[in-house]
Amino acid sequence: MSVLTLKKANQIIHGSLTKARQLKLAPLTVVVLDENGFLKAMQREDGATMLKQDIAMAKAWGAVNMGMSSRSLAVMAEQRPAFMNALVDIADGKVMPAPGGVLIRDEDNHIIGAVGISGDVSDQDERSAVAGIKEAGLTAGI
Repeated sequence: MSVLTLKKANQIIHGSLTKARQLKLAPLTVVVLDENGFLKAMQREDGATMLKQDIAMAKAWGAVNMGMSSRSLAVMAEQRPAFMNALVDIADGKVMPAPGGVLIRDEDNHIIGAVGISGDVSDQDERSAVAGIKEAGLTAGI
């Protein structure tokens, strides 16, 4: 199993922000967590509000700790709202069921971390995350 290095985490951030600038998105905050949910790297673009950091962290943290993208968590929230409310409570609010939290998988399909992005609409946050993961030569788990 591969390990998410700082170099790869920074490549993910660079690729995500490059894609965001190509798409002319609002300023983003990008968080990269390792497979245990610990912060590996984070950048907040000029103009991104402070709350975006917490949202990006919750998208990534929920994804890596539940083993599914935050998009999948959003679907679960619609289908099973009582479960999602309980999960958010158990996690002390560190889960955000909205697109933008994407699993990072290695060449053997093992989860090695997650990226969370917040700043634009959730679908665009997710699009930027996927681009960053691919830029780093890894696989995005949406």
